[in-house]
Amino acid sequence: MTRAVAPRPRRRDPRSIGAVCFDLDDTLYPQASWLAGAWDAVAAAAARDGIDGSALREALGVCSAQGSDGGRIIDQALARVGAPEVAVGPLVDAFRTYEPAHLDPYAGAAEALTRLAGRVPLGLISDGDPQIQRGKLAALGIEHVFSVVVWSDDHGREHRKPDPLPFRIAVEALGLAAADVVYVGDRPAKDVAGAVAAGIAAIRVRTGEWASDPDDPRAVQSCANVVEAIDELLRWLERH
Repeated sequence: MTRAVAPRPRRRDPRSIGAVCFDLDDTLYPQASWLAGAWDAVAAAAARDGIDGSALREALGVCSAQGSDGGRIIDQALARVGAPEVAVGPLVDAFRTYEPAHLDPYAGAAEALTRLAGRVPLGLISDGDPQIQRGKLAALGIEHVFSVVVWSDDHGREHRKPDPLPFRIAVEALGLAAADVVYVGDRPAKDVAGAVAAGIAAIRVRTGEWASDPDDPRAVQSCANVVEAIDELLRWLERH
């Protein structure tokens, strides 16, 4: 006997697309590439103070690979190389002031963003120290495609994603209703959850540190990378 199987419901498309906003780290480029340079800068600063720079660099890589959310990675690395009493302030300064000359976006991302920017305004919403984030964006060479840029820390660290405030600020700056904006990000618990809290449709990309996290909350679309997400957005624009 064959059992009838109910068709899976189709995910709704956004009602209209007036603008698209993006996350930065691990959405438009691999954050690990920036971190590698930042840890090099920290290790070099430590070596000038007589610490084994090579050993500290290895420890920084090991500690950061365990997850970036916990913080205090420099402290952990110093303890790992047996130098817990070293003043951490100058090393934190080396991290915060590191500015790469160049970062590579994900393959095809810059071209895809340019194509999309020809159709709708683009925005950027990112957590993190604004000075660091501005340096990343400049090094990526894609700042010109964004009409609106919101650094959530400019409004207080308590408003980092998934807090809806930075999303609402971007929507207001774009002069649109939340229902007419789509947000693309890599992290369900922050990017998708924050967009949903602000009434914005979200697309999740499976790249970077959080690629294996479950789709919770669920986005309107889950894509392998940002280029695939932009291609889907362009198809939606063709239909509306």
